[in-house]
Amino acid sequence: MTNDGGTGKTPHTAIVNGNFGGTINAINGGLECKGPNEGANERIDHYKTFTAALGVDPGTSLTCW
Repeated sequence: MTNDGGTGKTPHTAIVNGNFGGTINAINGGLECKGPNEGANERIDHYKTFTAALGVDPGTSLTCW
């Protein structure tokens, strides 16, 4: 939760600010955040499924590109 992947924001900071895409960018930015791709899209879909099941707002920034 402390590595920022060179983005300047940790995954924790990103998620508490409603920026799930920022967590992907901090963790796998170089691999998944150059544009839409299967890995990032699957991760986002799972996140939306979990937030819906929990009845919580997924936030406004889901993508990392």
